[in-house]
Amino acid sequence: MTKVQLNQKEQHYADTREEAEEIISVAKENDNLQMHKITEKYNKYGQYFLIDLTYAYQTPKEVMESRPQKDDSVPEGQMSMDDHEGIEYSVDKSGEVNVPDGQLELVK
Repeated sequence: MTKVQLNQKEQHYADTREEAEEIISVAKENDNLQMHKITEKYNKYGQYFLIDLTYAYQTPKEVMESRPQKDDSVPEGQMSMDDHEGIEYSVDKSGEVNVPDGQLELVK
């Protein structure tokens, strides 16, 4: 499974409108910026500004269309399931595993 980031939302705080606008001007340097908003807020300490930024990197459609077709090839340096025969074994009713003689000998 591959994770592909489609979007990202950020929220910043500023004490003055000038600081808020500076945050937005820096964010506009990123081509993926889709939306920005400054919200003027008040609390018992006075006025402050919240800056909401939304970045969109890809749409789900782009991701799905660019997804490679299922490839059964094996990465270089790895064995595929067909490259080896494995070991014969049997399991009896008590759960004991039995391996025929000669299969577990170490090769030096």
